Amino acid sequence: MRITNSLILATGLLATGSSLAGDLLQWQNNSLTYLYGQDFKVNPEVQQTFTFEHADGWKYGDNFIFVDKIFYNGKKDSGNGDNTYYGEISPRLSFGKIFGQKMEFGPIKDVLLAMTYEFGEGDTEAYLIGPGFDLDIPGFDWFQLNFYQRTTDGSRAGDNVWQITPAWSYTIPVGSSDILIDGFMDWVVDNDENRRGTYQANLHFNPQIKYDLGKALKIGEKQLYVGIEYDYWKNKYGIKDSNAFETDQNTASLLVKVHF
Repeated sequence: MRITNSLILATGLLATGSSLAGDLLQWQNNSLTYLYGQDFKVNPEVQQTFTFEHADGWKYGDNFIFVDKIFYNGKKDSGNGDNTYYGEISPRLSFGKIFGQKMEFGPIKDVLLAMTYEFGEGDTEAYLIGPGFDLDIPGFDWFQLNFYQRTTDGSRAGDNVWQITPAWSYTIPVGSSDILIDGFMDWVVDNDENRRGTYQANLHFNPQIKYDLGKALKIGEKQLYVGIEYDYWKNKYGIKDSNAFETDQNTASLLVKVHF
């Protein structure tokens, strides 16, 4: 399995690197986000997060990368101290682009091979691979639906479960500007406790609701946003919620986001 995992990661990193090579790159977008929120579970309840995100489209697919740097406002987490980091590298290879054929049927615009590598402090490494779809849903700027076989390392090794991940963007014109609602949901649906021990099925719903302040102030459209990020996570990290240890997270954070 480690050979397979290494191959997935190598393929993903190759895709990411290739996308930056001259005329292969079709578009790209980068952003920095600041978040402040309370009432988090498992980790200390007050958190400040700085997030770097990169997204691009290239000749044979697309890539999405983010890295969070999380601060616990002076309190220490039992495993990671007073701050930590977490990130994901998510390349997708487009069969439509690779074969030069339209892969369109019904609401499906394209069929892809989707991959993700999750990394951070502690027992966080995971490798995901499966089919992905770009969907044409009326009203949405874009909509992705990815299905992953999820493989974990460390103490969770052998927790091979399925994960369903939709991601979306939706714009609502408001006065002289826009409200942008975008985000993702990770739904880990498999939960065979007899085979996988204590790892629980979990649902992480994480949309951002943002006002295009840059457009309103006429300093640049789609460059400066303010708003909130909502975070609902049932059985956070796959830890079963209980009266003794609450892991169902339901909170929101103030947000400022700059694109460049």
